[in-house]
Amino acid sequence: MKDTVGLAHVRAVAEAAGRRVGRPVAHPTDKIEYARLLKARGSSDGEMSTKTGIPKTSLHRYPQG
Repeated sequence: MKDTVGLAHVRAVAEAAGRRVGRPVAHPTDKIEYARLLKARGSSDGEMSTKTGIPKTSLHRYPQG
């Protein structure tokens, strides 16, 4: 059985200190926004991948809106 009280405490302490809790972000928001801009300008997935560093297989996961 997991110690959920202990985990809740660890989460609260980390958040109070301004640290992010949980799984790391796969791709920074600024790169995702740049990929959206490139897509709106008509760039291919390959070009977007090269310019942002986000793999082509991941680009389709982000909404283009």
